[in-house]
Amino acid sequence: MMDWTDRHCRSFHRILSKQALLWTEMVTADAVIHGDRERLIGFSEDEHPVVLQLGGNEPAKMAEASRIAEAFGYDEVNINCGCPSDRVQSGAFGACLMREPKTVAACVSAMQEAVSIPVTVKCRIAIDEDPPRETLFDFVDQVADAGCEVFTVHARKAWLKGLSPKENRDIPPLDYGLVAELKAERPELTIILNGGITDLDACKSHLDAFDGVMLGRAAYQQPALLGQVDQALFDPEAAVIDPFEAVALYRPYIQAQLEEGTRLSSITRHMLGLFNGRPGARLWRRVLSEKGPKPGSGLEVLDEALEAVSSRNFIHTELA
Repeated sequence: MMDWTDRHCRSFHRILSKQALLWTEMVTADAVIHGDRERLIGFSEDEHPVVLQLGGNEPAKMAEASRIAEAFGYDEVNINCGCPSDRVQSGAFGACLMREPKTVAACVSAMQEAVSIPVTVKCRIAIDEDPPRETLFDFVDQVADAGCEVFTVHARKAWLKGLSPKENRDIPPLDYGLVAELKAERPELTIILNGGITDLDACKSHLDAFDGVMLGRAAYQQPALLGQVDQALFDPEAAVIDPFEAVALYRPYIQAQLEEGTRLSSITRHMLGLFNGRPGARLWRRVLSEKGPKPGSGLEVLDEALEAVSSRNFIHTELA
C-alpha cells in the first residue's frame, strides 16, 4: 500500500470504521531514524488503533525505529516481509526476508526488548521457486520462537524474478488452504489472512478458519465497504456509515488540513472510490480529480463533487 495509506487516508478510513485496525505504508527503519519523522510517521489521535509497518533487516535499527514508533504513540509495529518491489529487493528486506527467518527472528527479539507494544510480522507464503509449505512453516516457526505471536499472511508467493509489484498482487495463485493448515497446526498463534479478499461475505467466511482478515485494495478502492465493517464483523448494533455521512464527518478534518496548507487533492485522492457503484460516481471522481489539484482549491470543490453525485442519486431515487 505504498503511497496509499498515508495519514489522510487513515483519518478518512477511521471515519468509516471505529473498529478496524489501520496500517501505515511501509517506512524503512533508516527513514524513521534519520528522516523527517512528523512527515513520515506523524498521525492524528483519531486514527487509533494504528500500526506502523517497518521495512528493514538490521536488528539494532529496527529496535530504534520501534522505540521511536512507541514514543509517537503507535499501537503496534509490524515487520514487512512480503513487499516484492525493486526498492526493497535492493535493500534486502521485504519479501527477500522470507529466506532469512533467522534475521527476522533477531529483529523481533531486539524490537521486543526495546518496546512494550506488540511486534508482529507480515509475510508471503514463499518466494520464487521455494516450496510454499516448507518455506512458510519454517519461517513462522523460527520467528515465533523469537517471540512473535501474530502473523499476517498474504496467501500468495512473491515472484522477485519476472513479475512486477503490481503483477505480484494478482498473478501468483492464492493458497488459502495452506494458510489454514498453518493456523490449524499452530493454534497458539494469531494468523490473519490477507490477499484477494474483496467483500464482507468473504471476510465472514474466512473468519471461521482465521483469527482475522486484512483488506488492502478492496478497502481503498471501495471505501464504502469500511462503512459496513463495524456492523458486519464487530457489533450488530453498530451504525453503518453511509458515503454521504462519511463526507460530512470528514469535512472538519479536511478544513483543518487546508488551513495548515495541505493541498485538497492530497486528501481527496483517497476518497475517489467512495461512491463506486452509485449513480454519479464518475462525476464525483471527475470533479475531484480535475479541480482538486488546482492551487487554492478548497471545500467548494468537495461541495461541487458532492452536489454532482447527490443530484444523480436524487434523480435515480425519483425515477425508481
